[in-house]
Amino acid sequence: MKALQHLQTINHHKYLVMKECFEVGLYKQGLLHDMSKYSPTEFLVGCKYYQGNRSPNNAEREATGYSRAWLHHKGRNKHHYEYWIDYSVTPGEGMVGLKMPLRYVVEMFMDRIAACKVYQKEDYTDASPWLYHQKSKRVQAVMHPESLALLNHLLQMLADEGEKKTFAYAKQLVQKDRISRWKKCLGKKQGKRGE
Repeated sequence: MKALQHLQTINHHKYLVMKECFEVGLYKQGLLHDMSKYSPTEFLVGCKYYQGNRSPNNAEREATGYSRAWLHHKGRNKHHYEYWIDYSVTPGEGMVGLKMPLRYVVEMFMDRIAACKVYQKEDYTDASPWLYHQKSKRVQAVMHPESLALLNHLLQMLADEGEKKTFAYAKQLVQKDRISRWKKCLGKKQGKRGE
């Protein structure tokens, strides 16, 4: 029974993220979001620790001291800031958060909305993702400042102004970013031809 409930939770979460990503123009990311959750490494642990009101990764972490499923997940999904943590090139600085590409910050934003909707159900409000985010001091300490500022801005805007206005704003950001990346790509190709 837990396996079916866990599968339904994953499918519902993926559907919500896909729908939200499609609204802002992130079609590929909407389709591919969290596909690793269906892998045995993540799915079987999710079935074992399924509770329905929070991530099974937290329950696994409490039971074993770490989450094997989470370690697998964060290393394969670029919308998690933990994917972007590496050793600094500055001696003595240790591990640092790298700046995330804008499209992954927006996907992370959508992921947080969907997770709150799935777990909070009818108690969800547009402020829920912001309030949940405020509790995580680890994110504030490790995430790259520019990526964190964008995530904070989107979450606060959602809480204050709602989905419609925030998603429209996010769509504009995604479109500008896509154009910028295309211009860089075309500029590199033209530079090679001119040499």
